[in-house]
Amino acid sequence: MRLAYSALLYLLSPFLVLRLLVRGRKAPAYLSRWHERFAWYEKGQPEGVIWFHTVSVGEAEAAFPLIDEIAKKYTDTPILVTTTTPTGSARVKAFLGHRVHHVYLPYDLPGAMKRFYRRFKPKMAIILETEIWPNMLYQAKQHGVPSIIVNARLSEKSARGYAKLGAFMTQTLGHVSYVCAQTEASLTRFIDLGLDKNKISVPGNIKFDTDMPAYLFEQAEVIRRDWFQQRPSWIAASTHEGEDEKVLEAFSIIKKQQPDTLLVLVPRHPERFNSVAKLCEKRGYTVTRRSEQKSSLVKTDVFLLDTLGELKLYYATVDVAFIGGSFVPTGGHNMLEAAAHSVPVLFGPFVHNFTEISDRLLANGAALQVENPDQLAQQVIELLEHPEKRDQMGAAGYHFVEKNKGAVSNVAERIISMLNEPL
Repeated sequence: MRLAYSALLYLLSPFLVLRLLVRGRKAPAYLSRWHERFAWYEKGQPEGVIWFHTVSVGEAEAAFPLIDEIAKKYTDTPILVTTTTPTGSARVKAFLGHRVHHVYLPYDLPGAMKRFYRRFKPKMAIILETEIWPNMLYQAKQHGVPSIIVNARLSEKSARGYAKLGAFMTQTLGHVSYVCAQTEASLTRFIDLGLDKNKISVPGNIKFDTDMPAYLFEQAEVIRRDWFQQRPSWIAASTHEGEDEKVLEAFSIIKKQQPDTLLVLVPRHPERFNSVAKLCEKRGYTVTRRSEQKSSLVKTDVFLLDTLGELKLYYATVDVAFIGGSFVPTGGHNMLEAAAHSVPVLFGPFVHNFTEISDRLLANGAALQVENPDQLAQQVIELLEHPEKRDQMGAAGYHFVEKNKGAVSNVAERIISMLNEPL
């Protein structure tokens, strides 16, 4: 089965290149560093690395505390972090800088994966969340590299899809050394797919271990006072194509009752910054862009956060947070950062990637689910008009996050014990 899978990938290789070209029309960064996508790397790359694979921005952000923990323990061992997206690459370089090495993960072609392992000679592969690539995991085992999937999540929908692969999926999971699942539900689904029950545990979700230094709260207060002029405000974070229109529809309802309200709008992908700005202006809203480095004037309707790596900061500047990827069938995004900042959380109907987190936030009174723009508008208005309800929801979210911290230390202990095991 793996040979058939690999043969199909080779046949599809021209289309992989075509996809890079198409994506490069909107995001030019996809047009560079193609050699890394096929595991042809420049000279001078490190060997004997501890390797983290983080896919994109969300996984990278979640992994930073864990990477720091491991880097402190193994000061003489180079750390390699791979991503598959330019935004993930940019975030890794911005946050971790020269403390780690970064390249793109190659496509899951047998030859490319062999070259990757031979070049970097990893001591361990630490894979974030749901990256189950057959050749990547097979080559890890062939090269004697222990592999661990951390913060692993497996939705019911994904599990049904993987189950259709039958023995091939069981064989692929057999190449994994260990899995640290986010939840008991994910643990059960991995075992049902054929993973040895002795190779998986639930140390928790590392996304709870979000932290915000005191100086960022100070920055947030300055932004709220000087840039936002203490106006009532809400954020629509990590929005996708087709979702901004719904957010702006809700905003038009809010403005009728709360004309002073400011919307902080944060598109998920940088290539959409300009089109979203034009969409706002087409709707008649005045826009201030973060990249302009100036305050939001009283007449500004929308503050467009068109920079990377600042979402955590801006959660601390607003009264209410709507989490994007939930009004379109993307499956939602991380809700915990907003909750950790004592901000009431709203999200739409599509949260299948965060089912347990969203359910628990709802159960703890820290979040509200809305089905459409009209409901979103009404809940934002309600929370802006009733600060006591806002404070109650915010406090519930903060305590929920605090109560569930500790997964980073648990996962780090597992990684360290595996690194110290004799080969």
